[in-house]
Parts: sequence; C-alpha cells; structure tokens
Amino acid sequence: MDADMMLHFANFSTLVVCMVLKFPQIILLIRAKSTKGVSLKSLLLELIGFIVFITYQMYYDYPPPTYLEYPILIAQDAILLLLILHYNGNLRQSVFYTLLFVGGWQLLTVQKWIIDLAMSLCTFISAGSKFAQLQCLWESKDSGQVSALSWGMATYTCLARIFSTIVTTGDMQVLVRFIVMAILNGWVTAMVLYYRRRGIKQD
Repeated sequence: MDADMMLHFANFSTLVVCMVLKFPQIILLIRAKSTKGVSLKSLLLELIGFIVFITYQMYYDYPPPTYLEYPILIAQDAILLLLILHYNGNLRQSVFYTLLFVGGWQLLTVQKWIIDLAMSLCTFISAGSKFAQLQCLWESKDSGQVSALSWGMATYTCLARIFSTIVTTGDMQVLVRFIVMAILNGWVTAMVLYYRRRGIKQD
C-alpha cells in the first residue's frame, strides 16, 4: 500500500469512525439515565478543544479531509452535553453554554494572534479534558456509564491523524496534539476497562 492509498484510508476510516464515535456513550447514558463516571468538565474542555482546532484548520485553509470529522464530533458532544445536563437536572444551563461556545468561536477569528494563541493552548485544553475524565474515574473507582468503545475509537482516530498530519501539512502543533491525545485516550480506555473488570469481579 503506497502513501497516497494509506492517506486516503486514514482520512476515510477516521471520518467513518467519528460518525459513530460518541454513539456508544450516548446510548449508555440514555439507557442508564445516569451520568455516573462521566465528567462534565472533561466534555466541556473537549468541546473547546474541538472548536479551536477546527477553526485553526479552516483559518489556514488546510485540506478539508484532515478535519472533516470535527463538525460531526462537535454535534455528538453537543448531544452528550444536553443529556448530561438533563440527567443532572441542569438543562437550563444549555442556553449559557450555547452562548459561550458561539461567542468564543466568533472571537477566535477576530485577529490572527488570537487563533494562533488558542491553538498553542489547544493541546493543554484537550489534555485537560482527558485528565478531568481520568480524575473522575480515579475518584469514583467506577467506570459507571463511560463507554470504553467510544474512547477506544477516539484513540484510533488520533493515531490515524498522526499519520495524515505527517503526510500532508507536517504542522508540529497539530502533530504534538494528536500524539498527546492518542496517549491520553488510550490511558482512559485502559482505566475504563480496568474498573469494569474489577466491578464484574466484585459482583
């Protein structure tokens, strides 16, 4: 398989996986009607990271296949956010979060230095979202309604994007972000599986 074919496969498979990436997590929440083990802070930070990342890619006219999955991920995260707020009895806060995200997105492209600074912080923001989920799992010692499948698929998409970034833009900021995200997504997946196994043994 040559580099072009591998790139097309990486782009296509990432898009396909991302179309259903959050579905296992959404289904788990709907079935359980509980947000146990799911970190709201993690989801909010992830949304911020996604918005900054796609805005940066579009601002600099990067090839659309390298970021097409992000509108899909943002939409799925928005559904997850509404579900979490609903099951926590805080659905009214959705208006506040909508205004915050839309306003922040508009602010990003006002000046070039703003989007560049935001992208510099994007890796830390996205890493913070993973650490928030890890902290939630560590404190509860229970993977609750956290989907290992969703986190596993997220790990794969980051690995595919490491390859596509190297082949296309070579942007170091983007590459470092995907490497860090792949490691942390894999870590969350491992913790979810660990606590799930431990819970089964205790039962």
